[in-house]
Amino acid sequence: MKNILIFGAGRSSIFLLTYLAERASKYHWHIKVVDAEESDLAKSLKLAFAILNVRDDFARDQEVREADLVISMLPARFHKLVMQSCLKFSKSLFTASYESKEIQQVEDDVKSKGLLFLNECGLDPGLDHMSAMRVINQIKKEGHQLEAFESFTGGLVAPESDDNPWHYKFSWNPRNVVLAGQGGPAKFIQQGKVKYIPYNRLFRRTELINIDDYGWFEGYANRDSMSYIDKYGLQEVPTVFRGTLRRPGFCKAWNVFVQLGATSDEHYIDNVEDMTYREFINSFLYYHPADTIDLKLYHSMQIPMDSEIIPKLEWLGIFDNRKIGLKRATPAQVMEKLLSEKWQLMPEDKDMIVMWHKFEYLDRDTKEKVEKNSSLVVIGESGEKTAMAKTVGLPLAVAAKLFLTDKLNHRGIYIPTHPDIYEPILDELESFGIKFTETEKKLVGQEDTF
Repeated sequence: MKNILIFGAGRSSIFLLTYLAERASKYHWHIKVVDAEESDLAKSLKLAFAILNVRDDFARDQEVREADLVISMLPARFHKLVMQSCLKFSKSLFTASYESKEIQQVEDDVKSKGLLFLNECGLDPGLDHMSAMRVINQIKKEGHQLEAFESFTGGLVAPESDDNPWHYKFSWNPRNVVLAGQGGPAKFIQQGKVKYIPYNRLFRRTELINIDDYGWFEGYANRDSMSYIDKYGLQEVPTVFRGTLRRPGFCKAWNVFVQLGATSDEHYIDNVEDMTYREFINSFLYYHPADTIDLKLYHSMQIPMDSEIIPKLEWLGIFDNRKIGLKRATPAQVMEKLLSEKWQLMPEDKDMIVMWHKFEYLDRDTKEKVEKNSSLVVIGESGEKTAMAKTVGLPLAVAAKLFLTDKLNHRGIYIPTHPDIYEPILDELESFGIKFTETEKKLVGQEDTF
C-alpha cells in the first residue's frame, strides 16, 4: 500500500482526484486529501479527508510523515510550506505550478535525499512544455535547423456557451486575468534581437491566429519568454515568443481599462464603500459640466461611436449606478468583483482550452523554410468539469501514477521537458481527448514580423 497525500481540493482538482481514485484499488493506493474547507468532491469519491490549515506546521508534518508521494494543488504561495515538510520527512513532491526560486534553492537537498520534485506539470506550465519539446526534439533529431518558436495558450469559453460580446468567461483565477501583463515589460527575442513591450502597449500588440474548426484568435505577449530559451534548449534559435490567446476584439477593449488605470493594484480607492461602478469609472476621467460619463470615456480614449468596443463596455455595466459593495479595494479589485459577476462560468456552461505552437525550420535536405503547427483544443464537460481542470489535473495525475509504479526514475528537481517524462504522459492523455494536431507547410518569401 502506497500513501498519496493531496493538498487542496479546489475546482482544478476534480480530474486529478477522480483519476487517482479510480485506480486506487488496482495499484493499492491509499489517498488522503487535506484542505482548509470541507470537500464534497473528496466525499463523493470516498477518499480520506481532513480539514487542515497548511500554515499549521505540526498538523502539516503529521500528514506528510505518512505519505509516499505528496501532491500540492494549493495556490503557489503555499508550496514553500509543503516543501519544507517534504524535505523534513524525505517525501517527493509534485505540483502544477511554476518552479519557484525557493524550490530551486533546495535542489542539492532533494538530490541527496533521493527525492523527485516535479513542478510545472499541469496545463501552462505543463502541457505547453511537453507538446513543444516533443516537436522540438523531433525537428532536431531529423537534422533540421529550428529558426523560430512561438507558443500561445488560452483558457476561453466554448463556442456553445459563448453568449457575451467579450467572448470570454472565467475558468481560472479572475485576479490573474485582471493583473495579466503587469510587473514588468513583456520580453522576447525576435530575429536575434531582444524586444520589449511595456504594459501600456501590451494589448495593442497582438497576433492573429486561425485554428481549423474554431476560427480566429488573437494573442498578446506573455511577460517572460526569455526563460524558455534555456528550458527548451533554444540557445541558437533567433525567435522565441510566448503569449496568451483571446478572441479577436478582446484586447482592444481591455486596453481601455489598462489606459484608464482601472487595472492598477498599487493604490486603494478613496470612499469605495459608497461608490457605484459609474462613479468608479468617472474617478479616472476629466471634469466636464455637461458631458455624460460614457461620452467622457469615449472621448478621452478616442473611441468612435460606431466602435465594437462600446457594446463590450456597456454590457459589463461599468456605467451602472450600482453599488460596488466593497469596503476597501484597489482599482484591480473593483474590476475583479465586476468581472467575476459578468464573466462567471455558469453550471451549464462549457469552457475551452486552446494551445497553439508554431515552429519554423530549414529543411536539412531541401534548405526550404517550413512552418509546422501543433494545436490543441479541449472542450469542458460542464461548469464543474472544466477543460481547465482536465488539462491541469490529468497530466499531474498521470505523472503521479508513473512515479508510484516505478516508471519515473528521475531524482532531483524537474519540469516535464525530458522525453521519458513527457512521452508517456502525452500518450496516455490522448485517451482522454487531449491530443495535439500537427500540420506543415512550406514558406515562400515570408518573414517573422511580430
